[in-house]
Amino acid sequence: MDFQRFDRYVDQHAAELLSRLEALCRIPSVSAEKGPAMAKAADFVSDLCRSAGLATEVVPQPAGPPLLIAQGGAGPRCLMIYNHYDVQPADPLELWLSPPFEPTVRDGKLYARGAADNKADLAARLSAIQIFQETMGPLPLRLLYVIEGEEETGSQHLFRFAAENGALLSQADGCLWEFGSKDEADRPVISLGVKGILAVDLHARTASSDAHSGNGGIFPNAAWRLVEALHTLRSPDGQVLIDGLLDHIRPPTPAQLALLAELPLDVEAVQRTYGLRNGFLGGLKGVDALRRWLLEPTVTINGMWGGYTGPGGKTVIPAQAAAKLDLRLAPDLTPDLALQLLREHLRRRGFDDIEVVDQQDGLLPARTDPDALIAQAVTRAIRSVSARPPVVFPSSPGSGPMHELCGIHGVPVASAGAGWANSFIHAPNESVRVADYLEAIRVMGRLLATFAE
Repeated sequence: MDFQRFDRYVDQHAAELLSRLEALCRIPSVSAEKGPAMAKAADFVSDLCRSAGLATEVVPQPAGPPLLIAQGGAGPRCLMIYNHYDVQPADPLELWLSPPFEPTVRDGKLYARGAADNKADLAARLSAIQIFQETMGPLPLRLLYVIEGEEETGSQHLFRFAAENGALLSQADGCLWEFGSKDEADRPVISLGVKGILAVDLHARTASSDAHSGNGGIFPNAAWRLVEALHTLRSPDGQVLIDGLLDHIRPPTPAQLALLAELPLDVEAVQRTYGLRNGFLGGLKGVDALRRWLLEPTVTINGMWGGYTGPGGKTVIPAQAAAKLDLRLAPDLTPDLALQLLREHLRRRGFDDIEVVDQQDGLLPARTDPDALIAQAVTRAIRSVSARPPVVFPSSPGSGPMHELCGIHGVPVASAGAGWANSFIHAPNESVRVADYLEAIRVMGRLLATFAE
């Protein structure tokens, strides 16, 4: 199929396509804050769907932002697309070089909260669907677009929708997932799965009130108690130490291990991108680092607090301390099982006084076979546009409701998108490169044709 007219349209309307993304990024749709911006973002995305020629249904949720279902096209094959219109909080604000919800272009990059995660992908895909019909003709397949507003807070209402709408979702022959980026060498990355996740708080309480630190030699200290418990969960080289947890994971398949063997990993480039002072944990390199990064469980301390943290000093023994953790999970390791193993591990080591609080519904891991049609179609679409050939990851190190939306209905999934190695997703100064955003539009156009063939 000749895409000259499609590409010409993108070139001629590049400023308009960028302004569409800027308008979406201007809406502070932080799902954790549950403000009126969520409804505004849903309305804006609904308009984009309708402008793309898709029949769009706004599905209200009882205690959250609406879910959007957009459909269109005709043909024997059905492509599902999943995105979300919510974003992470922008804190810490003082580290942003420009206001997070005032999109700013500097040096060919658009800076805004949500630009890479994942409003650029959302806007690019809907733009491509519109442009395809205006320049190439009717859509050659059926499209089922699922867009939610709670991905950053756990996709609570998506679970119920997916469970109640199996007949709708199971018609899909494959799904294009919400995220993606280029690596440090500017190679597009395709991911064929996600890890599961369990998020918990650990609470330690050792006294009814703080005490003078002069008693530190004999009084229990909640902060020390918590640190001692946390120390048992992971080794310094990053290996999970929770009793029995690694025994429950499914070994990687030969095809997944073959993908690892083919993946380039420039440790020094990653180190420069993130400013890592000492390389990877344990000095891991090559396939060993990739296996730990992409396929194995992790335990991460997201934050800790307790005692006095203000300016100056205050000589106290904290009576309370807490930490937020997430556990990333590999196949066959469910959030419920991981929670049970964590509690048993702490109790077995005498930390039964540490309260473990489950913070939200966990997510199950998901994997797609590298030979799946969606994986091959995404690869072909990127190869036809990108200056560099793509690399295929057997899984993303992150998480999302991939199993809950697609896996339970037998829908294989692949992910690729408009981010880049320095997008700083979930961090200050999040960005996408304008050229990558326009390239994502071209890739999506090709995917519509490639997946339909």
